[in-house]
Amino acid sequence: MTSTISLHNLVKKFGNTGKEVTAVDDLNLEVEEGTITGLLGPNGAGKTTTIQMILDLITPTSGTIKIFGLDMKHHREEILNKVNFSSPYVSLPSNLKVWENLYTFARLYGVADIKDKVNELADFFAIRDLLPRMTATLSTGQLTRVNLTKALLNDPKLLLLDEPTSSLDPDIADRTRKLLLKINKERGITMLYTSHNMEEIEELCDRVIFINKGKLRDQGTSSELISKYGRKDLNEVFLAIARDEI
Repeated sequence: MTSTISLHNLVKKFGNTGKEVTAVDDLNLEVEEGTITGLLGPNGAGKTTTIQMILDLITPTSGTIKIFGLDMKHHREEILNKVNFSSPYVSLPSNLKVWENLYTFARLYGVADIKDKVNELADFFAIRDLLPRMTATLSTGQLTRVNLTKALLNDPKLLLLDEPTSSLDPDIADRTRKLLLKINKERGITMLYTSHNMEEIEELCDRVIFINKGKLRDQGTSSELISKYGRKDLNEVFLAIARDEI
C-alpha cells in the first residue's frame, strides 16, 4: 500500500548543547493510506512532538518527513492544504459564535463555498443548532464535534487526532468513534490517532505503533501484538512497554 506518512531517522532535541533532551530519537515509521493508525506510548514518549513535526509546527533536529510522498521541507504549502488536526487541548476563540469560528477557519483554508461546506458538516456532526451559540457556552462533547467539523472543512486527505475523546462521557465518546469510522470508510481519510484508551484503539485502529522515550518500540495490528507478547489485551501490552518489561 501507499504510505501517507513516512518518517525516516527523525530526531528532535530540545535545550542547549550539553543539556539537550532528546524527545524523538531516530524514529522510522510509515502510516498507510486510508488507514486509522494509532500512535501510542506513555506520557513523554514523544507522540505530541512527532505530531507537531508532521504539522511543521516545530522543526526536526535531523531526519526527513514525507507526506503524500512529498518532502515537507520543500512542499510545505501543498502538503498542509491536504492536512488537518483536531485536539481537545487546542481551544477555539471562545468570544466568537460557533459559525463565526467555522467561517474564519474556512476562509483560512481557502474553502470556496463556505456556507454550503459549514452546513454540510454541521448536519453530519449534528451541530446545526449550535451554530448561533457562543463557543464559550458549549460543553466538552459539543466542542469536540465543533473541532472535528473544523478539521474537515478543507476535505483533508490526512487527519491528525490527538486524544479526541478524552474527557468525553461514554455516550459522546462512542458517538465520536462511530463518526470517525464513518468518515474513514466514506471518505478514505488517513488518520493518525493518539489515545490512552486501549479499548478505543482496538475498536478504531487498523494498526498501532508503540513509541517510548522517543524510540519506536513495536508496531502491527492489535491482535498481532497481543499474540506476540502473550498478553490478555492491548492495555497489557501498553503497560509492559511503558514499564520496559518487554
